[in-house]
Amino acid sequence: MKKHEHIVKNVEAGSIAEELGIEPGDRLLAIDGQEIEDIFDYQFYEESEELLLLIEKADGEQWELEIEKDADESLGISFGEGLMDEYRSCRNRCIFCFIDQMPPGMRDTLYFKDDDSRLSFLQGNYITLTNMSDHDVERIVRYRLEPINISFHTTNPELRCRMLHNRFAGDALKKVDILYQGGIEMNGQIVLCRGVNDGEELERTIRDLTKYLPLLKSVSVVPVGLTRFREGLYPLEPFTREEAREVLRVIHRWQKKIYEEYGIHFIHAGDEWYLLAEEEVPEEERYDGYLQLENGVGMLRLLFNEFEEGMERLGDGDRSGEISAATGKLAYPYIRRMADRIQERYPGVKVHVYCIRNDFFGERITVSGLITGQDIIAQLKGKELGSRLLLPCNMLKADEDVFLDDITVKEVSDALQVPVDIVKSSGQDLIDAILGPETEEMENNKGR
Repeated sequence: MKKHEHIVKNVEAGSIAEELGIEPGDRLLAIDGQEIEDIFDYQFYEESEELLLLIEKADGEQWELEIEKDADESLGISFGEGLMDEYRSCRNRCIFCFIDQMPPGMRDTLYFKDDDSRLSFLQGNYITLTNMSDHDVERIVRYRLEPINISFHTTNPELRCRMLHNRFAGDALKKVDILYQGGIEMNGQIVLCRGVNDGEELERTIRDLTKYLPLLKSVSVVPVGLTRFREGLYPLEPFTREEAREVLRVIHRWQKKIYEEYGIHFIHAGDEWYLLAEEEVPEEERYDGYLQLENGVGMLRLLFNEFEEGMERLGDGDRSGEISAATGKLAYPYIRRMADRIQERYPGVKVHVYCIRNDFFGERITVSGLITGQDIIAQLKGKELGSRLLLPCNMLKADEDVFLDDITVKEVSDALQVPVDIVKSSGQDLIDAILGPETEEMENNKGR
């Protein structure tokens, strides 16, 4: 059994910990005689009004510290790892795994496969349940770590074992029953693979998952992402337009049935299905409050609706200028449509919208979040870019100006000889980015 010792990184000034002489570098060994596994154990025990800390100092001396405090009062200790434990890596070899389709030579963090139930709660990650012990499930119920996001893919136990290349993958589904009985809210996803878990298998999966309503709030169905780096991997093929339309027919039929019984639509198609099927994305009401945005479900509808609302708030006046915007194939028709609306409203404004083909991963990858800096540079060289180039924030690493291929925003700007503006995800942000900083002022003047 792994021994858990947690090194104190910081002690808040004026805190209980500082008063007791706890210092950075000390080790937390236990609270109330219980070894602390991770941040959830720590937060649970920290809420007690009386607790006993076992601390080991840098010289090896151990201190027992009795503490009385208010229930909501913090000890003032922070640790080096946000989770207070190592991330658990995936034990599966899924036939559709995107990381297995990555090219060599990228930064190491992009190759890490996590399958950690704690990250599901903290960051919204989807987990297969194959990495969870009975102890893990008990802790989720005990600490109310919800919602838990689950990668189902199929409810056929034998097929799930084959898809995940894990002989325990079918039995792992039994953990869903325990979570359900424990009253834990869940969301689900299905990565759909042509000829594998579609057709009758998809029907079965949706039917089986409805028994977890209403605690299972939503389930997304997304098409498998296929890069050009699939040598030696399971032979998967992309869905055709007619096959995408059939998937949508199945989802829409189940949506209607479930809505009549439960008042929610429950099963949702990723935006990419509508691109493949050459159909318009549904109205906002069909998305049940956008529970699956992070899975690419409803992003385009939300963007367009926010844009429409923002356009209604705009005041009159003359605007002029020439700029450019670049995005992936999926969002391009919608960004183009919105740019056209602005140009109709302000004839002096010119917006060049470019669809970036994903040469790096392959043309079948259509989302803007997987566009690289090198593809942007190669495809926009010599194009009309105007005074600024707009790029969506999801192209970049979180909180950094770096693309997936480690090319920076500055390098793109230097290569194309144009300032680059990063646009946040809302429709209003797009309006502001196109029209410039005066937009907010115009709105304020309109409201006076």
